[in-house]
This record gives sequence, C-alpha cells and structure tokens, in this order.
Amino acid sequence: MDLMTLTEIRRAAQNGAVPARVHVQVESAAPKLTREQQPYCELVLADACDRMTLRVWSDHPAYKACSALTTENFIELSGEFHRHQQYGLEARKWNVRPLTDQEKNELLQGPADLRARQGADWEFIGQTIQAISDPRLRALCDAFLKEWGDRFRRTAAARNYHHARRGGLELMGHISIGLELVNSLWRKIFSENSTAWKDLVPASEDVRLHLLHLIGAHHGEAQFGSPVSPKTPEAMALHYIDNLDARLEMFAAGYITAKPLASRIFDRVRPLPGNLVKSLDKFSPKPPPKDGTLL
Repeated sequence: MDLMTLTEIRRAAQNGAVPARVHVQVESAAPKLTREQQPYCELVLADACDRMTLRVWSDHPAYKACSALTTENFIELSGEFHRHQQYGLEARKWNVRPLTDQEKNELLQGPADLRARQGADWEFIGQTIQAISDPRLRALCDAFLKEWGDRFRRTAAARNYHHARRGGLELMGHISIGLELVNSLWRKIFSENSTAWKDLVPASEDVRLHLLHLIGAHHGEAQFGSPVSPKTPEAMALHYIDNLDARLEMFAAGYITAKPLASRIFDRVRPLPGNLVKSLDKFSPKPPPKDGTLL
C-alpha cells in the first residue's frame, strides 16, 4: 500500500475505495456507547493538513490497543479507505501500529509540498523584515525571529477553526501572549539603542503603542478576543486582512472535510454562517470548431 496523506486519500476516495497507509497523530481518544449501550472507541486522527474520525468497535481485534491510545501517540493506519456520505472519510479492514521515531519526526515536519510552501513563506518573511525602513521595527522583528523563530514556524494558529496545523500560526490566548512577548522584546532592544533612537520620528513611545494596538485590536471586537477595537486605519486593515485569511482557510478546509449534502453543497463549517457552496468554475471559452466555421 502507498503511504499517502489524509488529504490525498480523501480526494482519491471520491472515485471509490482506496487502499493506503497514512501516518497520523492521535488528536483525541474517547470511550463511547452505541444506541444499544455497546462500548466503542472514537479516535480523531490528524496529520499536518487534515483529520479523520476512526470508530473502533468493541469486537475489533485492535479495540483494546486503540482504547489505550492518548494524544501522545503517533500511529500508522493502513486499510481500505472510502468516503461515507454522512460520516466522511472512513477506513475498513484496517490495522494500526506505532510509528518509529524517524516516522514521527517526518510526520511532524509535514509533507514535502507543505514544507516547500512554508520555506518560501519563511524566506519572504525574512526579506520583508530586511526591507523595513524604521530601524526600531526592523530590530524588533529580527529579535523576535532570533528568540522565537523556531517555535513560530511550527505553531498552529488555532486548534480547530483555521490554520489548525503545524506552521499555521494558546492558556492565555495568543493576543495576550503577543502583547506581552512583543512589549518585552521592545523594552529590551530599546534599552540597548535608546541613545541612537532618541531623535527618530515618530517618537519611539508612539511606535511602541501603535504596534501593541495592532496586536490587541486585530480580532476586531471584544467578543472575538480583542481587548480593544481598531482605532487606526492600519489596525482596521490588519483586522480585515487577518479575518479574510482565516475565513478563506475555513472554506478551503471545509471543501475537503465537510459532509457533502448535494452537488457542490457541503455542511456548515463553524464559525462560517451557513452551508458551504463550491465556487463557480473558472471561465473557459469554447474552443473554435475544427472545421473553422463561425459559431
């Protein structure tokens, strides 16, 4: 069986059953009961870009082993995958085994195409930082990447709603963490450069406050976690850009994972407001007739 990602399996399963192997982390494991009060285990399995649910019935040979799995476990699931109309991606005639340390590390790094995209994004971030004209902001970004760059590259933006994967970016919340982290870094680098920066315009204290306002206001409203609403054009623009990026990611992930309801229509993906509808296909003009006659 070929080793595939969950996304590759899901796409292939649209055309029928797919024999495959997939490497995943156990995202959650919960004991449950059927309507007849028979025990079973429900596992949520995830790789770098996708997730699926595996229901392990009590009469399955692997029931006892699967019931003992925790979120610290990494496994290979091999079997025959198909797409159920109601429950999404499912596996039949399956087996599981623990991943080796090498396989676990490769899984955590993500598939090659994702690593390539993230590498290009990381290079772009570095180039953008070096293009910042204000030496205070450039030094702050350099200090951030030097101290937190490795963790930043592998941290997810959220656990469920959007970019919930390695490199997609939480007890305090990322806004509070961001405010504290950036303010601490600013104080440190400013103390080291206060003499060189004392005559820069705008004043350094104004730069610090406006930067913290961008972080604090980027969710837009208190109900979404922002302690303050956007009060500058830059803060409002950042809020809408961040929200647009998050919601488009929800659409993209929803087309892959959401339950199909009809042709081009999928079940709701929270927090989007309604059922998903597939985008209109890209326009393609009709090719001219082979005999050269006009239409």
